[in-house]
Amino acid sequence: MSNTLGHEITAAARGWIGTPYLHQASCKGAGTDCLGLLRGVWREVLGREPEAPPAYSMDWSEPARIEVLWQAAQRHLQPKLPDCEAPGDVILFRMRDGAVAKHLGIAGRIGADASFIHAYSGHSVVESPLSLPWRRRIVARFTFPEEHA
Repeated sequence: MSNTLGHEITAAARGWIGTPYLHQASCKGAGTDCLGLLRGVWREVLGREPEAPPAYSMDWSEPARIEVLWQAAQRHLQPKLPDCEAPGDVILFRMRDGAVAKHLGIAGRIGADASFIHAYSGHSVVESPLSLPWRRRIVARFTFPEEHA
């Protein structure tokens, strides 16, 4: 991903800060969840979304143990090496050991002062430090595609 695109994605994500957390929503200023944040940034930067997500529950994909979110990310985003960090990266997290990966964030700052922007359940869209406890939960890193069909 170019530095320009990464900057554009990060700026768009920061524009969502303060949007209340609302499960299955993707409306800047009104409500969003972590997937909705990613979808909203996609629309702002790249245009039309590549697919509409199905309705999903809070425990989606856990009973069947299917990595639904990871599979969708692989369909539409470009995989990256985990240690190749850049602003604008999409970061996929596993919230508990043995659980499916189902939290997303967008890298804000990198380096010693690393941060990520995400919709935090019970709160809002925030920019959080990418602290060691969060880093331990990272299972994959992606970039937005340079072009979208």
